[in-house]
Amino acid sequence: MRRELYEHVHEDFAESFRTFLAREVVGDEGRYGQWEREGIVPRELYALAGGGGFLGMAVPERYGGAGAEDFRFNLVIGEECQLAGVGGVGLGLTLHNDICLPYFLRYCTDEQRERWLPGVAAGTLITALAMTEPGIGSDLASMTTRAIAEDGYFVVSGTKTFITNGINADLVVVAAKTDPSERHRGISLLVLERGMPGFERSRKLEKIGQHAQDTAELSFDEVRVPAANLLGEAGEGFRYLVSNLAQERLSIAASAVAAAEAALAWTLDYVRERSAFGQPIGSFQNSRFTLAEIRTEVEIARTFIDRCVLSLNARELTAEDAAMAKWWCTDLQGRVVDRCLQLHGGYGYMVEYPIARAFADARVTRIYGGANEIMKEIIGRSLGL
Repeated sequence: MRRELYEHVHEDFAESFRTFLAREVVGDEGRYGQWEREGIVPRELYALAGGGGFLGMAVPERYGGAGAEDFRFNLVIGEECQLAGVGGVGLGLTLHNDICLPYFLRYCTDEQRERWLPGVAAGTLITALAMTEPGIGSDLASMTTRAIAEDGYFVVSGTKTFITNGINADLVVVAAKTDPSERHRGISLLVLERGMPGFERSRKLEKIGQHAQDTAELSFDEVRVPAANLLGEAGEGFRYLVSNLAQERLSIAASAVAAAEAALAWTLDYVRERSAFGQPIGSFQNSRFTLAEIRTEVEIARTFIDRCVLSLNARELTAEDAAMAKWWCTDLQGRVVDRCLQLHGGYGYMVEYPIARAFADARVTRIYGGANEIMKEIIGRSLGL
């Protein structure tokens, strides 16, 4: 079926970003493989992406953005990174564009916008979001990070973990308890900046996959954060976090479908070229049936994601729809990549093949952004159960 989501401007944007990835990420020198081994993408890549117009597309023009509040541009970034087999880069860029930027756009004062938005759009101020703490998982109300008001500052102490862009980030939106006597109502959002005394990146975490993504633990030892760095109102942090979860989960779901599409494309190429028992692997009935099932499921998932994107643009995407997209599409990603790896045989287990990296990268998508079990709970509650 002909895909009708994109207009010419989005297709041109996709072509430009595809060229950017080919030149700056994939290249001929094995750059991405080197970043995978090093466990981090160079900061300069964000500045290059910002210079190309691939960061902060929704930032108003007066601050250096395009003023394009259209999630289809964001979707292009995630899709093209997956199709190019550079998911670690895609995770960092989509975190910056899809997940962190909305907090700056919605809750910044005019002074904060002047201070931060130009760098966010230019890629010279890399962003991260710090919610999760060791031992609490999805139970954000149980966080122990504290931000105590004191003489025009908030004194922040605590630890955050599994923080995407944790090493590279210049601006970290930190969820902390400004009123420890409350649960959800006691949470506020503060922007901690690189170089603040007491703000340390404890360690870069070693992961099964997503190796080029600098996931880190962050620690705060009585960091004195100016009250001017409070996002929105004190005590409203949990509500702010919840308000952006639909977009965050749609971003994850959309990248999951693109990853499944990429795995299918790589596998079709492989089974056409490789032979067994004197004939191409793809000519066996088992291969054809497996690939037919994958093709059908991916097409159905893509159709639903495109509808969700239009719904998000119309500000009509519900938490339940986003939860459906997130759990179904990430589960699909896992199934597809696993079945495609099987069709590669032993070569599918070799890291030089993109399907092997995709297999390792896929596992975490069922966990971050809210575990898929939580997604089902959200949907179940909406049914009156």
